[in-house]
Amino acid sequence: MTTPLTAIFLKDGDWWVGYLAELPGANTQGATLDEARDNLREAVTMVLEANRELAERELIGVDFIREAFEL
Repeated sequence: MTTPLTAIFLKDGDWWVGYLAELPGANTQGATLDEARDNLREAVTMVLEANRELAERELIGVDFIREAFEL
């Protein structure tokens, strides 16, 4: 099962600006709507990777369990 997310795309002059309603910080833009969509996928990936790295730093020396989690 997957959980759908909400992508918002706004026309701003000649550009498309995109973000996910459920994930603050994943913002992007593109010259076309398709480019903005592609860039948003990349931005979401980067935000998740950065958050994962931050969490791993905070877990150094901590007893914890790591497991896969799917929505």
